[in-house]
Amino acid sequence: MTVEKNRTDDYHLGERSEHPFSLEVEGVDYTFGQGDSAKQVLFDNHLRVRPGEMVAITGPSGSGKTTLLTLMGTLRTIQTGSIRFHGQELRELGREQAQRIRRRIGFIFQGQHLFDSLTAHETLRLAMQLFPKRYTRKDFQHMPAEMLDRLGLGHRLHYKPKRLSGGQQQRVAIGRALINHPEMILADEPTSGLDKDSGRQVMELFRERVEQEGTTVFIVTHDSRTIDAVERIVHMVDGRIRMDKARQVFI
Repeated sequence: MTVEKNRTDDYHLGERSEHPFSLEVEGVDYTFGQGDSAKQVLFDNHLRVRPGEMVAITGPSGSGKTTLLTLMGTLRTIQTGSIRFHGQELRELGREQAQRIRRRIGFIFQGQHLFDSLTAHETLRLAMQLFPKRYTRKDFQHMPAEMLDRLGLGHRLHYKPKRLSGGQQQRVAIGRALINHPEMILADEPTSGLDKDSGRQVMELFRERVEQEGTTVFIVTHDSRTIDAVERIVHMVDGRIRMDKARQVFI
């Protein structure tokens, strides 16, 4: 893959930030609504994560896991406290600044958000066009095919969403999130609709990015298979981080 030098609107593969923490959360609250209808869903949360960590965020439904994830990804406005991405404060970012941060993050949502008119291959190729100067013409052809093959979809490259099962659509969305080699991956229940083998393939890809590129991975999950594959568990209850536990993982 070719990476063009001297760009100001992109980051280079292999040239990650040297800041000791990829993400820092300090005193983060969040409230939906205003006045009498206001409901606070996050309370004084603190978290520090280093590059190359894979973290599972667990907890019952309604505990604030997804809200915290969207704040980390600049998909919501930070109301109280601070979130820093490789040392850069995310609070009160301008639109263009927030867009640049999001380009460095791979998002995996519970809803796949695929375009009905695009095939699996075209979906990944479209994501690559966020960085048009990074890739060669050959990259645009081969990289989506290689990624989809790793996800067990080598025989579905030219299928549109309506011809794919729910699990296959989820794997396309995962490939889209990984194709640009993001510095951080924010995944909301990425393996929930996948069978054992497909889930294992996804976790192997995450692990490769962690070990080979120092990618930071956050996974909101209830899946015991996923929890068993990470070295750190952050457990949330009623909008608060109640446990932050490192564990030893045997692969």
